Amino acid sequence: MEEREALTIRLRAGLLAQVRKHKSQDESLNDLVIKALEREVRYRQGVAAHHRIVSRREKIREKTGTQPGSTDLIRQLREGSGRYD
Repeated sequence: MEEREALTIRLRAGLLAQVRKHKSQDESLNDLVIKALEREVRYRQGVAAHHRIVSRREKIREKTGTQPGSTDLIRQLREGSGRYD
């Protein structure tokens, strides 16, 4: 089993009331908070990865310029031009 640490959090009364109202009967507040935090961490990791991708794209665009689209080339290949039989 994964090691756990104790943590005290203070929630606004209204938020706590909503949490209690919407959690399932067999789910503890602890389980709900853990799931929510895991989702939030995954979300933030995804956002950070997205920012890194956008930044890297921008650096590549600065070095190489905007590349032409491949749509026309794909259509030509599908129609048979440029194919080697």
